[in-house]
Amino acid sequence: MRKERKRMRKERKRMRKERKHFTPEEKVTILRRHLLDKAPVSELCEELGLRPTVFYRWQKELFENGTAAFQAQERPHRQVEEKQKRIEFLEKKVQTKDEVLAELMAEHIALKKSLGEL
Repeated sequence: MRKERKRMRKERKRMRKERKHFTPEEKVTILRRHLLDKAPVSELCEELGLRPTVFYRWQKELFENGTAAFQAQERPHRQVEEKQKRIEFLEKKVQTKDEVLAELMAEHIALKKSLGEL
């Protein structure tokens, strides 16, 4: 009896299909075939050895995270603009400080000259 169970377990293991790991690009391609080309889910799953629950989970993830595709394009441009504005602000601030410092140094030198220290 034990040998029979062991043989059956080995047989089941051998018959199991190995998991296929799909890249994000492959997942999008599969979902695109369904959404744009109107390929039936059952047909895609059979062709690719997928379970329908996996397919629908991918679809749910795509719809839930789809906004990230659009935000990623806006964010770097916006960050560059904000950094550029910050740089301009800091440059003006440094220029103002330099002007004030130059004025103070001129007054300091004039005062020293008037006191006869120079």
